[in-house]
Amino acid sequence: MIVVADTSPLNYLIQINCDSLLPKIYQQVFIPPAVLQELKHPRAPKSVKLWLGRLPSWIEVHSLRMPPDNTLLFLDPGEREAIQLATEQHADLLLIDERRGRVEAAHRGLATTGTLGVLLAADKLGLIDRKLMYGKLITETSFRTTSELERKFLQ
Repeated sequence: MIVVADTSPLNYLIQINCDSLLPKIYQQVFIPPAVLQELKHPRAPKSVKLWLGRLPSWIEVHSLRMPPDNTLLFLDPGEREAIQLATEQHADLLLIDERRGRVEAAHRGLATTGTLGVLLAADKLGLIDRKLMYGKLITETSFRTTSELERKFLQ
């Protein structure tokens, strides 16, 4: 299974100590260079900085094969490169939270899930308690969602 990640799902999962779920669910995760750069932002949380200092073996940084796709300029660099990498790699899944990026990825025929989707998958595998992890996500990070999505996730 080929899985490509944008910045935000990695960022949030690292902050709540759930990044170790990714190799258990997906084995390997590809990221483009722009995602790596966004994770290195000077204001990144300490946990993200520590994680970058010991980048796990299940993360593979893949450069894009093609020139940047100018039709994606309305997205931030991480989203642009993640969508382009997922397209180039014929990814089975793109991990992305931002609505505009998810809509564009779907328009291009890419399957997507976000931070909540990863937590839900982990819960279904018996790896976590999704309600407990959702509480951590909301109280310990800047993650925000709609009340409708929150209700669906918690049911």
